[in-house]
Amino acid sequence: MNSNEEAASASKPSHFIGKKEDLIQARRVVMSVGGRDVLVLYHQGEFYAIDVRCYHSGGPLHQGDIEEFDGRPCIMCPWHKYKITLAEGECLYQAVDPSAKPLKPTWCSKGIKQRVHTVTETNGDVFLTLNDLPGAIDSDYYQTEKYRDTFKKEINMK
Repeated sequence: MNSNEEAASASKPSHFIGKKEDLIQARRVVMSVGGRDVLVLYHQGEFYAIDVRCYHSGGPLHQGDIEEFDGRPCIMCPWHKYKITLAEGECLYQAVDPSAKPLKPTWCSKGIKQRVHTVTETNGDVFLTLNDLPGAIDSDYYQTEKYRDTFKKEINMK
């Protein structure tokens, strides 16, 4: 983080989300923070926060497996197996250059598709600062009233 990003982050409100020990024990917590539904994860000694619904079709990321791809921890959407980096929110896929012999798949990025948020810890208390950088990110659609209303209706029909 550069000094401008640090200054901007310091001016944003932080939301208390729990005690460090409790969040480590839970491993995954879904909560509504500042009008967003967020998944907070503890993985290999690090906290991550990401919008809970997958950018592609609104899949429940809190049910996804965490795996490493190209040395980066990713959550895999349980619906369509999209791989999303926990730190940046990038969607990764494997590509093959058909002109290269032998064929060797390489991991590539579709770009940032999932909004990630900042988690900090102070004296055993864990705080979340929402990423409110301007510009739309694909996962933002699943944070809208329209989608939430549709999702609630689908749940009530079951």
